[in-house]
Amino acid sequence: MSLFILLVFSAILFSLELVYFKIARKYKIIDCPNHRSSHNEVTIRGGGIIFPIALLFCAFYWGFEYVYFLLGLLLISLISFLDDLHTIGSKLRFTFQVLAVALLFYQTGLYYLPFYWIIIALIFATGTINAINFMDGINGITGGYGLVTLITMYYINKYIVAYTDENNLAISIISVLIFNFFNFRVKAKCFAGDVGSISLAFIILFFLLQLIIKTNNLNFLSLLLIYGLDTVTTILFRIIRKENIVEAHRSHFYQFLVNERNMPHLLVAGLYMLVQVIINIILIKYFIASEYNLIFVMMFPIVIFVLIRILMEGPRKLFVLNK
Repeated sequence: MSLFILLVFSAILFSLELVYFKIARKYKIIDCPNHRSSHNEVTIRGGGIIFPIALLFCAFYWGFEYVYFLLGLLLISLISFLDDLHTIGSKLRFTFQVLAVALLFYQTGLYYLPFYWIIIALIFATGTINAINFMDGINGITGGYGLVTLITMYYINKYIVAYTDENNLAISIISVLIFNFFNFRVKAKCFAGDVGSISLAFIILFFLLQLIIKTNNLNFLSLLLIYGLDTVTTILFRIIRKENIVEAHRSHFYQFLVNERNMPHLLVAGLYMLVQVIINIILIKYFIASEYNLIFVMMFPIVIFVLIRILMEGPRKLFVLNK
């Protein structure tokens, strides 16, 4: 992609984001603080709509190489945006997510696998999408973490193994940078909304599946390790406390750091980004061509993360149900 085209796309997407802000203000597409929020001001919701729009613009300019992926992206973005406007039932949301993932699997050629592997992949994909959505709770974390992941994937695609269209990665990075301009700040101008966090998760999942299929290397799952650790450990601790894991909560580690330790949003988001960057560097330097399996790669950070949670939050908070 030439610098001129890069600047043109950036200007167009930036302008479209500003247009959306005007629409959102007019129709009151806003996020109001509640007892589960980590913010206390009314803020525009759905700023992450720029993520799917960016890839649609990319397709119109360079061609519709990944038609089924784009259809899936449209489906999952549409239902998520409607959910931002008016709460939609979980069954309908999940149905759209499964349809979108099915299109994603068709695009990436996963259907050649045995049936049971497809089921496992479906559970993993929908779980990953919703996990990234659940992690979208403070300023900067979705855009910051997404930027780290996409830039790492771009580096791998350009310098290690080509697995996808470079333009799609570049445009995705631009869209996240534009979103971060409005969100990665003390007083955010907008939040990603479900349309942002879920569409970004779907986009990242697409690139990740392409990378894993191209290299046949599951170690690349560690590109989402910190989000995965926070999500999985939170679910496990809630199960131990005999809580209903489908109910809304503020039990994630990042929420504890912000709400109970009063750490600034951007500091927590920055810490998550930094740790994931370190993991990504270790992955690229030592484990891309390694014979060690994923469990070995992930074991050390898993143990460290759990110990940090126990030491900081305390065994009683993590293991005992507060009535």
